[in-house]
Amino acid sequence: MSRRPRRLVTDRTPEYMRHDSFKDFVLDQLGEMPELRGKAMFGGYGLYQRATFFGIIHKGRLYFKTNDVTQALYRARGMHPFRPNAKQTLAQYYEVPTDILEDPDHLIVWARSAVTLPTSQLPLPFPATPQGYDRPAQL
Repeated sequence: MSRRPRRLVTDRTPEYMRHDSFKDFVLDQLGEMPELRGKAMFGGYGLYQRATFFGIIHKGRLYFKTNDVTQALYRARGMHPFRPNAKQTLAQYYEVPTDILEDPDHLIVWARSAVTLPTSQLPLPFPATPQGYDRPAQL
């Protein structure tokens, strides 16, 4: 399985290119997901798999949709909900940890979880603690 070269946004990337470059990087990392698309919205990008809206790219950060079951994992890793401005918080969307973002295999597991949102009766497709995230379960 071959991948295109990844483009990572750095401090030296010109400001006007940072957000589009990050979007391209995220889409490349998630390239194995079928029918994935990004759509410009609200000053950022929405991520869709087929018709399911599951993620937000905003100001160089990636957020995935969560529920009561999956939010615990994000909070345990010190992640916060999406705040597009000082007066608004979208509590269902949490920032994806950098180490997950940089590993396409793990990122896809987390993205699939955001698409399917497990219920409290089902086990998480990944461990609830950061130490065990290196062995994702298959969805």
